[in-house]
Amino acid sequence: MSSFVYFCDLHANSSMNLLEKLVHLIKRAGVDEIDFKKKITAVKIHFGEPGNLSYIRPNFAASLVKYLKSLGAKPFLTDTNTLYHGRRSNAIDHIRSAFENGFNPLTVDCPVIIGDGLRGTDYTEITINQEYCRTAKIGKAFIDSDIIISMNHFKGHELTGFGGALKNLGMGCAAVGGKLELHSASAPEIAEENCTGCGLCEDYCAQGAIVVGTDNIARIDLNKCVGCGQCVAVCQYDAARVVWENASELVNRKIAEYTLAVLKDKPGFHVSFIMNVSPDCDCWNFNDYPLVPDIGMAASFDPVALDQACADMVREAPSLPSCRIHNNRTYSDHKGEDKFKLAHPEVFWEAALDHAEKIGIGTREYKLVPVN
Repeated sequence: MSSFVYFCDLHANSSMNLLEKLVHLIKRAGVDEIDFKKKITAVKIHFGEPGNLSYIRPNFAASLVKYLKSLGAKPFLTDTNTLYHGRRSNAIDHIRSAFENGFNPLTVDCPVIIGDGLRGTDYTEITINQEYCRTAKIGKAFIDSDIIISMNHFKGHELTGFGGALKNLGMGCAAVGGKLELHSASAPEIAEENCTGCGLCEDYCAQGAIVVGTDNIARIDLNKCVGCGQCVAVCQYDAARVVWENASELVNRKIAEYTLAVLKDKPGFHVSFIMNVSPDCDCWNFNDYPLVPDIGMAASFDPVALDQACADMVREAPSLPSCRIHNNRTYSDHKGEDKFKLAHPEVFWEAALDHAEKIGIGTREYKLVPVN
């Protein structure tokens, strides 16, 4: 059975601007069917790494928050800390980055909360017993919320093919230890040249797998390590590092299983912005030229159908002449071609949607409903 995906383009006029159009879209898509009254509502969004300018404008977040509050919700904007060491790897720097990019209580009229705590260690382990993940380490703020709303910037991604609803939920709601499980099948490693011997990783290792030696270098006992990622989360010197080894297909399938954990036993609603469709993730501190022209906004209760519809719209759109996929070759608009595969030939984004459909999150079959 098909799911409904509601879509509006980006035409606007004096009677309805784009912020009003967003609210009209989500109302037509049925967001009012959820009982928001006095419900704590997590609005999952990517705040963007400072220097990147392709993330969702905070104005859209403010409009969504305002409408949710009119329905009686208690919303907050949220994301989790990153696995890599950047400006969003701990809650202090992460919130400062969010504020710098325009997401703060004054502009969006709600709290900004980092979903997995100060260092990415505040999570709940949810039992899912799936093919790749028996449990999922999800930021506690998402588990403690009553409702999950995802605001997704639909764009390319160098590992997963594209980032949409599934990526924003499955990877974006995972605590640091969960992100380690998604990205790697091995234990972390210590870059000895960066280690200061501070002992923080040793203090936080619940398995006693890390010991700082007399030479002030931390070392991991691989027989004891369970791959929880706490050492990566707390290390401030980029000494405890991820072994990046999971291929695109496996990461995408694990992301689907983590999405199942995030949405387990609670209502969810999802809206995607097919704008500034950059070839890479918003986690980079830059954004490259978009692959296609801006297309519109789409919303659905089904994150699988939503991702499939957005991918199809990007496929059918013409590519922009100056984008990465041309590589100085004779211009072709690539209409009907997979722009994400052209940008990242080694990725297999279909794996996430196939697996998500298989485990019951949603369906790839959809009916696109235009919203005037």
